[in-house]
Amino acid sequence: MSDDDFNMSMRKFLKQVGVTSQQAIEEAVRGAEGAGPFEAKVVLSIPELGLEHVVTGTIKGQG
Repeated sequence: MSDDDFNMSMRKFLKQVGVTSQQAIEEAVRGAEGAGPFEAKVVLSIPELGLEHVVTGTIKGQG
């Protein structure tokens, strides 16, 4: 696989992660009783590479 193919496939994957994650968060917030803030955690794993990457953060609530 060329560097260009690798970069394009990675960008496509990350775009899909971002878009689908935002949609899931927005839907969950609409159904939430609390106004936030909400502690968030994302775990990215690629078992074949022995990779487990954790990202945490806070998402402000609506209001």
